[in-house]
Amino acid sequence: MDLSRFNTLPQDAALAAIAHCVALPEWQQALVTGRPYASPAVLLAAAAELSQAWQAAELTAALAAHPRIGERAAGQEKEAALSRSEQSAMSDADSALKQAMAAGNQAYEARFGRVFLIRAKGRSGEEMLAQLQRRLGLDDDSERQEALEQLREITLLRLKESIT
Repeated sequence: MDLSRFNTLPQDAALAAIAHCVALPEWQQALVTGRPYASPAVLLAAAAELSQAWQAAELTAALAAHPRIGERAAGQEKEAALSRSEQSAMSDADSALKQAMAAGNQAYEARFGRVFLIRAKGRSGEEMLAQLQRRLGLDDDSERQEALEQLREITLLRLKESIT
């Protein structure tokens, strides 16, 4: 969708247009309330600024909508389709890599109590596994900040791809 269309959509339609970016209604509402935006760059800057306020509660809420890396996202909604596309490198992975990722996911969830989150788009399965293994060694606060940064990257990437 082009930016001029997004700027003029009724509020409910504008919210629906960005709902797939991140499952955080407060962020969605604030971004829609900030319209009109002069350019896609201004929109992205506003979205990035709003995401800087995210903390542990927002991470927990947003992760409720994210599948495990290496598991096919279920459902027909746009977010599930995006997750399947973004994780396409894992779809083509061999069984050893898939098993290592599943074991890593399990270890991560046991260690941190949440799903491992990484911007999968543009990364190979091997890169994602290496990042998972590295992040297992982080302390809780460092990993929470890393996960929040990954959430920001995913959100802004989806927004950039959705509104031009």
